[in-house]
This record gives sequence, structure tokens and C-alpha cells, in this order.
Amino acid sequence: MILIPQGIYVPFALGPQDAKQESVAAFLLDDYPVTNEQFLGFLRANPKWRRSQVSRLFADSSYLDNWSGDLDPGSSAPPDSPVVHVSWFAARAYAHWAGKRLPTTAEWELAASAGYTRPDGNNDPAFKRDLYEWFAHPVPDILPAVTTSHINYYGAHGLHGLVWEWVDDFNSALISSLDPNLLCAAGAANVKDTGDYAAFMRRALRSSLQGNNTTSALGFRCAREVKNSTASLP
Repeated sequence: MILIPQGIYVPFALGPQDAKQESVAAFLLDDYPVTNEQFLGFLRANPKWRRSQVSRLFADSSYLDNWSGDLDPGSSAPPDSPVVHVSWFAARAYAHWAGKRLPTTAEWELAASAGYTRPDGNNDPAFKRDLYEWFAHPVPDILPAVTTSHINYYGAHGLHGLVWEWVDDFNSALISSLDPNLLCAAGAANVKDTGDYAAFMRRALRSSLQGNNTTSALGFRCAREVKNSTASLP
């Protein structure tokens, strides 16, 4: 895991339900998304989360749909590719099993706001170019290895350009979106940056999800509190 130093997260939408800014304490974040191989270890230890046994309350019918079997990822889910077709419930269960948790929206956005060479990605042209190029291409049938993804300023691989990722409080986007001031044209008037198309996309995705949903482009990584007060950036 890598250390993400403390910082300030400014919510994308600045409506009545959103604070103007949020202080985020330093935390640890997985340097890569969870892979198929890692998730297979979780399934071996927790049979109730296998594809044939999981409750539909916790995962929809496309859960691990790209796997060949309960304990066989198969050729469509290489061991070192990010696991997808996983629900929020499954991601949380994995994180708990691993002694971790899912990052909050504020934590994930703070980590993902960094560019390749500086903590503010808005001032990193190469980072912004690659980010929007990713949106222009469909999700491949077989995802690449997590090690092929870009690394950001903090040392996190693939926060953009690989898969979307679950956050622990993903449904907070839905709650905020119920405010009529955040919808359609009115919504654009209350965001911190009307040109931040990527943030629009992430908010739209999160507000459309339910906890048992799974998709071919949605994975996750884990976070944890910093227990060593002397921890520093690698």
C-alpha cells in the first residue's frame, strides 16, 4: 500500500447537501486495483461469495460473469488483470477479509486528483490527455494487467485508464443528486469546474449504482488508516 498524504477534497457539486471542502486525513491505499488472482484467494476462503452461491441480494446475475467457473477465472479474466463484475457488497467483504476497507469518495478523489508528476492533475497536460483518451475507447473484452497502467504522483497505478472503482460511500452521490439544484442545466451551475467532464462521469456512474450491481468496467481497491504517525511518502 502507498501513503496518500492529508489534503483537502472539494466536492464536485456544491449544492446544499455538500460541504464546500472536506479535510482528508492521511491514509493508505492499494497501489493497484484488486486482481482476479487476489479475488480468487478470497473466494477460496469464503465460499458464500462464489458465483454459484452468492445471494442475489448482494450481487446481481452478472456477478463474475467473465469467469469460467466458481474458482476458475479462465482466459477472459487473466490473473493479473483487475477483477470486475463485482458488487459493492463483494468488494466490501473482500476488503474486510483482507483487513482493510474501501476508500471513501473523498479519499479516492483526493488520490485520483494527482497527475503523473505533480499533486494537481489539472496542471498536468499528459495526465489530462490520457484521461480523456480513455473515455474515447470501449472497454476491452479482456482487461490488461494492472502493471501496465499509469502511475500517478503518489505511486498509485491505474486510478484512471483501467477500470472504474467502487468507493465505500458511493450512494452519497445519489443522495446529493436528489437535490433539484444539482440536476440538468442547474447542476452545471453548482459544480466546482464545469469543464471537468471526468468528474461528471464519475458522479453520474456512482449515482446510477445499487450495491448489488456489477459491470464489466467496475472494480475496486482497498484503503486503510495510517497507524504509523511517522509514515512518509515513498
